[in-house]
Amino acid sequence: MAVDRQTPPTSALADVWIVVGAPGFSGPAKAERHAALDARFGSDGWRWAHVVRGQVVPFAVAVGEYEHAYRCYLRARPALVEWLVGTCGNVYDSDPTNVYDDDYLQPHTAMNHYQDISVRRVIAELVDDPAWPGVTETDRGTAALTHLDNGEVHHLPRARGFRGDGLLEIRAPTSAGFCLSPAVVPAHDPALLAAAPGRLEWYHNEGCGHLSVEAFWQASKVVEVRYDRFLAIGEQRAHPLAGL
Repeated sequence: MAVDRQTPPTSALADVWIVVGAPGFSGPAKAERHAALDARFGSDGWRWAHVVRGQVVPFAVAVGEYEHAYRCYLRARPALVEWLVGTCGNVYDSDPTNVYDDDYLQPHTAMNHYQDISVRRVIAELVDDPAWPGVTETDRGTAALTHLDNGEVHHLPRARGFRGDGLLEIRAPTSAGFCLSPAVVPAHDPALLAAAPGRLEWYHNEGCGHLSVEAFWQASKVVEVRYDRFLAIGEQRAHPLAGL
């Protein structure tokens, strides 16, 4: 019997997704990358995904691992937790308005910020954990919080479990919250870490470097594309993420 080797209609491939590259850190290029990928594959033809323990998984699964790294880190450091909840009223990454975000999915932000959300979520869990009597319920109304680096006063919501009057930036080594930077927090499971030869990004020169939760996040992050849209870009298939 003759075998039909005809290429199937691309419509049959609309439900087939493949990984086409791992672009690494986006930072302020978030919107630009999103627009470029929309233009190349269509807004419904690509998505972010992660490769975790050998499986391509959705964002929600990967960010759960990211948060768990913070859970392990903070639970192993009661002195840090004591300082954090006694000194701070809230934490943020790149902008004090980050305190209003509780969701890891942030289509509205110029840059994604996850570390502050993870810290807030873990501390909120400790409020309900009888093994942590020093982390108590707090009034989450607006409070006057003094920035621990520059002394500026911001009127912002108090995070659950945070009873201090400080506002903590979790970012560069020059910030008081550097101890909570995703470059400092190690990945809690070595199976999450993957080598990325030739890549040198900001976190490689800080904290745990290639062993950090930031390294896990950036190395595991990939772009998945619908296979019919991938075939449609023709010769661009050799460099599907060119320009990113």
